[in-house]
Amino acid sequence: MKVLFICNQNENRSKTAEELFKREYETKSAGLFNNNPVSKKEIKWADIIVVMEDNQRGEIAKRFPNLYMQKRILSLNVPDVYSYQDSELVDILEKKMVEIVEPIVAIH
Repeated sequence: MKVLFICNQNENRSKTAEELFKREYETKSAGLFNNNPVSKKEIKWADIIVVMEDNQRGEIAKRFPNLYMQKRILSLNVPDVYSYQDSELVDILEKKMVEIVEPIVAIH
């Protein structure tokens, strides 16, 4: 299962998630508002896209309207208040992945 994690800058939340779940899934991470924003190629690559906030889903829909309709995009609702590999962030990501993403992956 290929999982693409997306946040605003790809510095803290999505980068932590990419590292944290790379043993369970094939993972990549990207940002929306950084110098190297998520690309069409990365969106196409992913089986599941995991955003950290709901508004990021809308941004993907604006940038990639055709691909957006073809992808399963899940929001973890993790605010941008954590640093890279913050232990509280790791705990939240692990809990949210079990609640939100793993049930979807099990269906595939």
